[in-house]
Amino acid sequence: MSRVVEAVLPARLGPGFRLLMSSSWVSNLGDGIALAAGPLLVASQTRDPFLVSLAVLLQRLPWLLFGLHAGAIADRLDRKRLVVASDLCRVAVLAGLCATIVTGWVDTGVVLVAMFLIGTAEVFADTATGTLLPMLVDKDDIGIAFARLQFGFITVNQIAGAPLGAALFAVGLAVPFGVQIGCVLLAVVLVARIELLAGPVRGEVATHVRRDIVDGVKWLLGHPPIRTLALVIFAFNITWASAWSVLVLYSLDVLHMGPVGYGLLTTAGAVGSLVSTPWYGWLERHVSLATLMRVCLLLEVLMHLGFALTTAPWVALLIMFGFGAYAFVWGTLSQAVRQRAVPTEFQGRVGSVYGVGVFGGMVLGSGLGGLIAATWGVTAPFWVGFVGSGITLALVWRQLAHIAHADATSEPATEPGASQVG
Repeated sequence: MSRVVEAVLPARLGPGFRLLMSSSWVSNLGDGIALAAGPLLVASQTRDPFLVSLAVLLQRLPWLLFGLHAGAIADRLDRKRLVVASDLCRVAVLAGLCATIVTGWVDTGVVLVAMFLIGTAEVFADTATGTLLPMLVDKDDIGIAFARLQFGFITVNQIAGAPLGAALFAVGLAVPFGVQIGCVLLAVVLVARIELLAGPVRGEVATHVRRDIVDGVKWLLGHPPIRTLALVIFAFNITWASAWSVLVLYSLDVLHMGPVGYGLLTTAGAVGSLVSTPWYGWLERHVSLATLMRVCLLLEVLMHLGFALTTAPWVALLIMFGFGAYAFVWGTLSQAVRQRAVPTEFQGRVGSVYGVGVFGGMVLGSGLGGLIAATWGVTAPFWVGFVGSGITLALVWRQLAHIAHADATSEPATEPGASQVG
């Protein structure tokens, strides 16, 4: 048993990381439950497609509205306390939502407002949480540590959380949200136990939040590998979201798999991610980081082509399995590369720029995908994704060698008067 524990959670990662990982897994279970219960609650109040889709949009919109501010605040305040405070705000909103359900006051407007407020709290909590990992483990261990966090996200959020949320919703409309409250509170307790130096990571801060945001963007623009990585992630999220926005129609009209088949497609992707999880550490030790990045992005290009060409369900399932496997490796590696290169006092701001880029690319890509499919057919977004991602990869192919070792690149000068604590 001790060998299994050591393999999953190496002692060198330390007790602080174990608390962070436990908190992340518990919180992701609650989020996975809400992933199914939230849309079900909206659908129980209205069948208007616009309002149903608006509930999803309102959970992503806060990233675009407050993402950069969340990063700046994470670099100004005590990060652990910010996580705790943000999660407690989320608990308060969830408790209010439960109260309206139990008393019968719930309606579409209440649910939509709750979705927006919960999404806003998650922006601040997730941004601050993302800065804790490089404060707890050595640079060389960031990749394997992030892989362990992602393992929990895949298993409890994507695989276990959704069916559990649907089952709890069948018991009672407020039940899944009550369980989510319990998960978030337990996550708060675990984060609060992490031992970090109290206070912000910077010294006295006399600048305005807007100035801090500008400094963070300037740092990113002044670091060529990290700047290019951000552009790659933004571009690939546009092409990915363009195709994924019509995946349900693709599975129904092209593959003729039916609703169950669409569920199998998404499950195949999650299973692929799960299978690749234990191999990440080995890959990082035995394969050059630049090669890993190139292979993952090349597979993304080929995935779009495969979907565009096939009409066979079993081929599509294999492609989705492969997508899940390489997407996990790419996501973990790109996160590790960034966090190794960015100074502690800039982790929040630079990370928030990436977050805005991810969600901005998804929103833009989703809109483009719908327009492209409506004009040229359901497979057209996959052809556009193939061409767009292929051109992007060709443009950055040589630069990936520098991106992979971004921490070895000379860093832009840090801001005046900012001192690192710890």
